[in-house]
Amino acid sequence: MPNSSSISEFLLLALADTRQLQLLHFWLLLGIYLAALLGNGLISTAVACDHRLHTPMYFFLLNLALLDLGCISTTLPKAMANALWHTRHISYAGCAAQVFFFVFFLSAEYSLLTIMSYDRYIAICKPLHYGTLLGSRACATMAAAAWGTGQQRDTHQWPNRSEEGWGLMGVDVVVKFP
Repeated sequence: MPNSSSISEFLLLALADTRQLQLLHFWLLLGIYLAALLGNGLISTAVACDHRLHTPMYFFLLNLALLDLGCISTTLPKAMANALWHTRHISYAGCAAQVFFFVFFLSAEYSLLTIMSYDRYIAICKPLHYGTLLGSRACATMAAAAWGTGQQRDTHQWPNRSEEGWGLMGVDVVVKFP
């Protein structure tokens, strides 16, 4: 008879055991989250509204702000909810979704940071060719490639996890060694 079990939720490690420290963690996380939302929102608004900021550097900065919003919105709301409501549970599907989106946003962010360094390299080392090498079409293509890199990395890793028993709502089999 095989030994199998189904996982429906995980227990997360608590940041603190006392209620006062949990509320302190909630307020600290809320402050960090609101600061990130405000900062990235201001960057996005400024770049979108001011036509003088429609340059490749600011276009990539806008994409970085959007990726950062996605990255921080993946994990912090659940951590704040756990601290506020004195819970430690996360569903298996919720955990899998958090991992999926967190890896997606981080992979895309690293790719975009690489593209931004290329942008600065061209601006510093080849300033006369900057307009021809980094036109609007090239910037849009590179930004789409950065976002696609995050998607590609995530979807290529996910099927491997499913086969190993890390899939969404799958059954994990515990093998008993002799």
